[in-house]
Amino acid sequence: MQTSAMAFYSLVACALCGVFWLAGQPLWLRWRRGRLRRGVFPAAWRSVLRLQVPLVARLPADLQLRLKQDMLVFLAEKPFMGCAGLQVTQEMRVTVAALACMPLLGARRGYYPELQRILLYPGAFAAQQVQVGEDGVHSDGLRALAGQSWAQGQVLLSWEDVQQGAADPLDGRNVVIHEFAHQLDQSKGYANGAPPLRTRQAYRCWSGVMQAEFDALHLRLQQGEGGLIEPYAATDPAEFFAVCSELFFERGAELAAQHPALYAELRGYYRVNPLSWS
Repeated sequence: MQTSAMAFYSLVACALCGVFWLAGQPLWLRWRRGRLRRGVFPAAWRSVLRLQVPLVARLPADLQLRLKQDMLVFLAEKPFMGCAGLQVTQEMRVTVAALACMPLLGARRGYYPELQRILLYPGAFAAQQVQVGEDGVHSDGLRALAGQSWAQGQVLLSWEDVQQGAADPLDGRNVVIHEFAHQLDQSKGYANGAPPLRTRQAYRCWSGVMQAEFDALHLRLQQGEGGLIEPYAATDPAEFFAVCSELFFERGAELAAQHPALYAELRGYYRVNPLSWS
């Protein structure tokens, strides 16, 4: 009887420990991340930002500090894997982390909690993809991609395209921001161009503005007109959100001037205002 009782109490104790561990996990995670954010940002990483990611220099001082703090957490938690023979370097990790953390600057959304790993390829990689022509016509086939985001916890990136996107912070093309905007959108399990918002009213406003802008883009393409928003954004609402996110962070002034309602929605979501950046 005594042995049975001891075994029973041991099982109860183990069960309680498991419950307390699960309950304390968020607290422990917050403590760990707070410790990481207070860490020293290596001088070598500063050099990478200065040479490879000029977009960072446009940020106000407080946002630069916040970005570096977020990078310390991101790089501690997210593993990188080289594909097709690529050896992942410190420069690659820091460059990707800086751009991946850009969409997190204004709001605490976690650090892409569903993301399990980042896969880096030397250059474009082949995958099935829908393509939209300048006339708005969709076609499906095997494409050479610069990046891809999976709801199952992976982001795939071409290092060549990462470098090109990072080098010019004013061209409105940044594959890392694009794919990590998809991650935000996919955090609910699927991508539909509407990332998680705070209220039903916010969803109604978002849906109205985004649908109107998406329809207007299709109309411009059908009429053979160009514009700030590239044709690929017409693929579907998820791609529209990701493409517009690139423009928001890199060509915010033009986006605000040409599409003020769209800019306002993105500003409200990302909770930063690129118009105030240098």
